[in-house]
Amino acid sequence: WSNIEDDGNDGNMGKPMQLVDEKTLEKRTSEDEVWEEGIHDLEEGQQFDPDFPEFHEAPVGAATAVVDDRDIEVLDPSNIITQNVPCMTAMPAASVSPGLGLPPVRRDSVIVIIRHGKTDHNKLGLFTGWYDAPLAVEGVQEAKEAGRLLKAHGFEFDVVYTSWLSRAVETAWYVMDELDCLWLPIIKSWRLNERMYGDLTGLSKKMVAQRHGEAQFKAWRRGYKVRPPKVSSFSPDYPGNDRRYQKYMNDLRVSVSESLIRTIERGRPELCRKLPKSESLKDCMDRTIPYFSRAIVPEAIDKGKRVLISSSENAIRGLLMHLCDIPEEKVTELEIPNGLPIIFDVKSKCVKLLDDGSGVDPLEKYNFGKAGSYLFKPCVNEDGTPDEECDISWMSNSGASSAASTHPTKPLLTEEEERAIDFIKGRGIGSGGGNGSYNGGGGGRVQDEVEA
Repeated sequence: WSNIEDDGNDGNMGKPMQLVDEKTLEKRTSEDEVWEEGIHDLEEGQQFDPDFPEFHEAPVGAATAVVDDRDIEVLDPSNIITQNVPCMTAMPAASVSPGLGLPPVRRDSVIVIIRHGKTDHNKLGLFTGWYDAPLAVEGVQEAKEAGRLLKAHGFEFDVVYTSWLSRAVETAWYVMDELDCLWLPIIKSWRLNERMYGDLTGLSKKMVAQRHGEAQFKAWRRGYKVRPPKVSSFSPDYPGNDRRYQKYMNDLRVSVSESLIRTIERGRPELCRKLPKSESLKDCMDRTIPYFSRAIVPEAIDKGKRVLISSSENAIRGLLMHLCDIPEEKVTELEIPNGLPIIFDVKSKCVKLLDDGSGVDPLEKYNFGKAGSYLFKPCVNEDGTPDEECDISWMSNSGASSAASTHPTKPLLTEEEERAIDFIKGRGIGSGGGNGSYNGGGGGRVQDEVEA
C-alpha cells in the first residue's frame, strides 16, 4: 500500500491516502447522511442538529411534534435559561450591503430616549445640574453617531421633546440633522431638565467626597430623597437669576419669600416663581414622570406618533423607572450612557438597543450600572410570543454576570453551555463550515437552548 501513488482524485487534495476501518467508515457514512438530511430540514424550515442525531429524544419537560413522520423536539420555553440581557435589533440588510436601497422606515409608534452627549463638565467630573454646559467635541460626535445609527435602522420621528438645557437641545439637533429632519417640531420643557444640584453645582465630585466624606457624598449624589445644600437666591446658579426661567417658567406657583427679596432688592413690586434651589432624585422624578404621563403620552404616544426624547441622566432615570417598573431602591444604581439611543417599544413594553455593526456585547461596551438588568426584561408581544425584532441575543459571560449580579438566583452559564457556544462560533452556523467539534454530553438539549 505504501507504493501506491496518490493522484489527488480521492478528494484528499494530494495528501497521502488514509486507511480507515469498517467501523469508522460506517460512522462517516452515517454523519454524511445526517448532514444531507439536515440540509433538507433547513430548506424545509425545520430544526437541525448535525452533531446530536439522538436529540430527537425529547428531554423531560419538552413537548414533541411530528414532522415528516419523525419526532422533532420542541422546547418548552419554561425550561430555557433566561437572563435579563439586552434585546438587540440587527442592522438592516440595506444598511450593510450597498445596492439594496434604503432600509425600511419604521411606522409604528415608538419612544427613543437619548442622554445628551458628553460635556466638559462630564469629562472633568463636575456636578452640572442646571448649569447650561454645551456639548464637548466628543459629545457632538456621540450625537451624530446616534443619528446615523437611527437612520441606518430606518427610524423617523414625528415630534421631539427636550429640556431647556443647551446640551440636550444640541444633541437633538445633531440627531435630527443626521436624519434630515431639522424641520420637525421641538417641544422644550424645563420638566425634562437635569436634577438641580443646588450649592454643589460646578464643584468637583472628588473634592466634595474628600471635603465631606464618602458617605455624605454618596447621599447627596445618589440618595433618592436626599437633597444637596440649597443654592443662595443671589447665586448665578440659582434659576431665578436666569432670564429664561424668569420669563418663561410660568407653570409654578408664586414664591412669597422670593417675591419679597426681589421687591426689596429692586425697589419695585416683583412676583417670582418658586424655582428649585436644590433637588433630590425623587424631586426630579416628581416633575419628569407627570410631564411624560400628562403631556407626552396623550399628545404623542396615544396618537401613534414616533417620539424622540433628548434629556439628561436623572430625568431619564425617572422615565425608565416609570416605563420599566424599576424599584425606587434600585433606580439610583442605574447608569445611562451618553449618546446611546434607548428604544422603548410601545407594543412589547420593553427596552431595545440597536446593532451598531461592531459585534461587541453592549454590556461590555456600555455601563448600565448595577440596576441595568431591570431595563432588559424579555421582550414579548401582547399574545405572549417572542418579539421578532430581538434578532441578536448576547450570551457572553459579561452579560450573564451582569444579570446575575442583580439577580443572584439566576445561574451563570455552565461549562458545557460555554463549550456549546464556542462550538457554534467555531463552526460558523449558516456558513457551511464544519471544522468545529464538540464532545459535551447531554444530547442536543444544550445546543437547542443556545440557538433558542
